[in-house]
Formats: sequence, structure tokens, C-alpha cells
Amino acid sequence: MIEFWEEWGALAYGAAVLWAFFEGETFVLAAAAIGAATGLIDPWLLMLSVWAGSFAGDQTWFTLGRRFGPSLLDRFPATRPRVAAAGALLERHGTLFILSFRFLYGIRNVAAAVCGLAGMPWSRFATLNFIGAGAWAGSFVAAGWFVGGLLGVENLFYLIAAAGLLALLAFIWRHYRRRRLARAVP
Repeated sequence: MIEFWEEWGALAYGAAVLWAFFEGETFVLAAAAIGAATGLIDPWLLMLSVWAGSFAGDQTWFTLGRRFGPSLLDRFPATRPRVAAAGALLERHGTLFILSFRFLYGIRNVAAAVCGLAGMPWSRFATLNFIGAGAWAGSFVAAGWFVGGLLGVENLFYLIAAAGLLALLAFIWRHYRRRRLARAVP
């Protein structure tokens, strides 16, 4: 990632916008940590970039949910459980849900679409989405910046490698556990 920021310079912030448009927790944490450790990345520009990307992505999903939600649910029935979970949270917690759904792993894009599907007014969603995206961007950049400043470049590499290895091992363990349970159930 250091080479990416060195080669791309200011254009790398555009890549941060695109990355945050879809998802971006890991990217933002890593970019901020590397920025703190190397001084290559401006934390304020990074925060504004991922704020804009997150906001635009969620607005897009909201619009898609509003316009095409019911037909997409019919087309992709596997998404129904996540949509139902996000809908239940929206119904119970409303404003708090919109401000915080991007912090809940795995439902960010679905949650914005569910808000559109639920018929929420565009202005309410846009306002809350703007605030929530800013809170998300600020907190993830700050967390990454703190970790990067605390660990330094070399230790940061080891931490990322260890986290990746643990994630891979957890995925493999979960996969084999599910296969074993599937065989055990008649």
C-alpha cells in the first residue's frame, strides 16, 4: 500500500473514494495506519475522501432499494434474510440504525437499500447518512492513525499479516465445521 500511495499521489484519494463507495473498513484502517507510520497520507484528505465515498455509496444503494427493491428481492431470494434483519433493526431503532449501520459488518449496503425499500423520505436518509458516514470515516481514520503511530511500519506489517492469517484460519475452520455438521445431520 505504501507503493500505491507513492506512485498514485493525489489520485490515491480518488481510489479511496471508490473503495469506500462499496466497502472499505480494512482499506481505511490500513491507509490511515500507513499514513501515520510513513507520513505519505494526509489524514484529513483521507477522511474527506472516504466520507464522500461512503455517503455516495449508501445514497446509491438507497436509491436502488427505493426503485428496484421488490423486484431485486424476487430476483435474488438469498438476500432476504439479510434484508429482513436490516429491516427489523430499522423498524426498532430508526435514526440510530441509520447512523450506525455502516459499523455493522456485512449489512452496510443492504441496510441502505432496505431504508429505500421501506419508503423512508430521501431527505431524512440523506441527512442521517451524511452524519453517519462522517462518523464512520472519522473513527476509522482515527483508529488506523493511532495504531499506525503506535506500531510503526514494520510492526504494522506483522499485525496485518497476522490478522490476515487469523481470518484465513477462521474461514477454513468455519468451512470444515459446517461440512462436518452437514454430514452429521440426516
